[in-house]
Amino acid sequence: MFPYPSGKIHMGHLRNYAIGDVIARYKRARGFEVLHPIGWDAFGLPAENAARDNNITPAAWTKENIDNMRTQLKSIGLSYNWKRELSTCEPGYYKHEQKFFLDFLKHGLAYRKESWVNWDPVDQTVLANEQVVDGRGWRSGAVVEKRKLSQWFLKITDFAEDLLKCLQSLKNWPEKVKTMQERWIGKSKGVTIEFEIVGLNKKLKIFTTSPHTLFGASFCAVAAEHPIVQDLKNGSSVVIPVLDTGIQEIKSKRENDEKIGVYTGLNVKHPFLDKELPLYIANFVLVEYGEGAIFGCPAHDQRDFEFAQKYNLPIIPVISLADLGAIPTCEAGIQGTEIQCPMTKEVHTDDGVMFNSEFLNGLTVSKAKEVTIKKLEEKGIGKKTINYRLHDWGISRQRYWGCPIPIIYCKDCGTVPVPEKDLPVVLPTDVEFTSGGNPLDKHPTWKFVDCPKCGKQAERETDTFDTFFESSWYFAAFCNENKSIDKDACNRFMPVDYYIGGIEHAILHLLYSRFFCRALTKCGYFDIKEPFSTLTTQGMVCHVTYKDENGKWLFPEEAKELMTQGAKVQVGKVEKMSKSKKNTVDPNFIIEKYGADTARLFVLSDTPPEKDMEWSDYGVEGCSRYINKLWRMVMQLRPVNIHYDNENVTGKLLEYRKKIHKLLHGLTDDLENCRLNCVVAKFREMTNLIAEIDVKNGKPLIDEGICILIRVIEPFIPHLAESLWQEIGGQPWPKADESLLVDDTVTIAVQINGKLRTTIKVAINLPQEELKKIAIDSVSSKIGQSKVRTVYAVPNKIIKLGLIIEADVHSANVQDRDGALDLLFKRKENTNITEVFADQGYLNVFKTPSKRQHIITAPLTLKQFERPKMVSFQRVTLESSLYYAATYLKLSFLDPSSQATRMTPSWMERLDSRLE
Repeated sequence: MFPYPSGKIHMGHLRNYAIGDVIARYKRARGFEVLHPIGWDAFGLPAENAARDNNITPAAWTKENIDNMRTQLKSIGLSYNWKRELSTCEPGYYKHEQKFFLDFLKHGLAYRKESWVNWDPVDQTVLANEQVVDGRGWRSGAVVEKRKLSQWFLKITDFAEDLLKCLQSLKNWPEKVKTMQERWIGKSKGVTIEFEIVGLNKKLKIFTTSPHTLFGASFCAVAAEHPIVQDLKNGSSVVIPVLDTGIQEIKSKRENDEKIGVYTGLNVKHPFLDKELPLYIANFVLVEYGEGAIFGCPAHDQRDFEFAQKYNLPIIPVISLADLGAIPTCEAGIQGTEIQCPMTKEVHTDDGVMFNSEFLNGLTVSKAKEVTIKKLEEKGIGKKTINYRLHDWGISRQRYWGCPIPIIYCKDCGTVPVPEKDLPVVLPTDVEFTSGGNPLDKHPTWKFVDCPKCGKQAERETDTFDTFFESSWYFAAFCNENKSIDKDACNRFMPVDYYIGGIEHAILHLLYSRFFCRALTKCGYFDIKEPFSTLTTQGMVCHVTYKDENGKWLFPEEAKELMTQGAKVQVGKVEKMSKSKKNTVDPNFIIEKYGADTARLFVLSDTPPEKDMEWSDYGVEGCSRYINKLWRMVMQLRPVNIHYDNENVTGKLLEYRKKIHKLLHGLTDDLENCRLNCVVAKFREMTNLIAEIDVKNGKPLIDEGICILIRVIEPFIPHLAESLWQEIGGQPWPKADESLLVDDTVTIAVQINGKLRTTIKVAINLPQEELKKIAIDSVSSKIGQSKVRTVYAVPNKIIKLGLIIEADVHSANVQDRDGALDLLFKRKENTNITEVFADQGYLNVFKTPSKRQHIITAPLTLKQFERPKMVSFQRVTLESSLYYAATYLKLSFLDPSSQATRMTPSWMERLDSRLE
């Protein structure tokens, strides 16, 4: 994702763009034609604020910042195609989006209407729904207000179903992002009901997904911005003296969790019952959802419940809390004695069966929904409806530093699009930022223009596009050096193969970009629905936070200085790098001290790209040491022949060559799947392998290894790689020798009584008898005089030996032994079998401080007895458990090999009966 030109890059930029650069360099090395461009998302409010604070124009401030950041990005070694660099504030760029807007207007995808909008009182501009976070502006943090303004909208809702359905086709997108978009689009199936307003010739439309709860309704409520509220305030129907005061309180407490409202003085008729429901204005009803109105069923909705409690409204349960099929006999609502939970304390929202609901009684919730909708449709007061949380995108912004909307308003001709030949409509440069509001509105000449139709004096639209308009199509502009959309070029390069950016863009930029592709396709610009094939949402760069003894935030270097002086410094938790908490590290400082390669390598090394990474000075120093080590090694072992021949190496050298080619194969696969931290681990391991090879006998193999190594490090540490590359000559991306990837030997673990004792290297698929003999010979010193009782082998993986140890056991009679079995089985649900043994004095041979350690030191099969609610055991497991207990605890009555306690048929029968 292209950056906003704030003036300085930060570690988040470094990580994001290093990831993309690795992929671009790797793909070029594999022979792909790679388009890897850069641009600047240059419009935006910060430039206006800077102009006001520093007496500089937004254009000059933006250009200076771009120049600074361009220099910084080049110093990192990013392999961008700088010829295609673009800036969204250039008229040569935004003239194309003005043309898009005119085409959207022709195709019915853009329109203007008066609408309630989100108003940021600090930034003094409109915000899209997606730009309101928890009731506050996404930039300013101010509590958002509702205002009614004439605004331009794009019909993103025309594509709501397609945007939702096609999420499933985005196989290489993070599930979290897809889920966030799915929830934001918010498809819900329900019914729109028309309630008759008593005493008025008006209907109140309400969308609901819970029509089955209508018999539990005790009130209706509308949003403060609902049209009926305006009718009341105008006195066209009912005069309510307290209405204005009540509405102001509702709006002021919108961000609050408290549910408040004001009674309108109106009632509505219940669709099925002969009763009326009071109509309120409530702060938890949103004008932008559904019809901006609800009916309240307090017994089965938490918000309705809190509202009803506050205003002493009836709470009528209609869904039984009993099991399905059990229908309560009560029909008296809240007073019913059959209700299992007191509805004045608890809300029931789960499934159940209906009661208190006339023709719905006894039906399940799902069936009751169907029946209710059918009844409403039969009465002509209801209609099945699919509703979306997603609303049309309001794109008008009351700011100067944005793309002018190409519209002219004429008193005679109305709304007139600017002719295409007159594009672009360019921003004036002589504007004043001394006062609040939109400078374009106050410009003495710019907004006045002749009407293109009649020639009379008219006025320009002074609102500008939402800045997300520019960022919703810039990737298509990269396909053409002229920064316009060329259909053939777009169809050739798009969709974007790899797109990298933060998760915070999930429901703003990413959703708008998906919409833009569909809108531009509809207008004939290209034939692409989805803009991005693979999406990587890189994690944040985090750092420890510091405070001084007075609680003031400290920069890391300030904290270190104070610590060296012996001053008290509070070390806080690791958090995302932020200016406010001063836990930032300047990339320029790292580059100047260690070099760009070290900075790149560190941000790519230890953490998967999609995870947050913690900044570590020690880690940076480690990367610097590795780069220096690599340089010294190559200089000392400089290849003398890049046309090496190692086809006939044998013995130890063959093993080294196999390992090098396996690492090459693995890291190539990791690069294909963006597991960049795994790539770094593998080429570091390859470095160590090459350093181990004997120079005298293996110089050709060292030459081969170094040539491979330098090629694979190039995407990560390009400056060093380029320098070394000049020493040995260029080569294409190396390909692993397939014959070296197949092993003819395998390492097998050898266990004795459940414990690992050694490993052996044998031929793959060695016959079982040979494998057993080799395994027993490998642990002969550990077996001693004991006998091998069982041998169990998993081919090419593990071999397990069970031994009979000649132990000095106490004699015991059959009665003792059977008593122990009773101890084991009479309390099968005991969570700690050692307690049983301890009670009988059988654990005194252990000299450990706690019973828990007894069971930890016991073999795995004995630990099974500690599992809660263990009700059955395999016979073999039981026998071996008893045997191991005898071996480790020296309990003779548990030793089936003991002469005194030989396994007898009667005992086995008892075992069988207990297992049953």
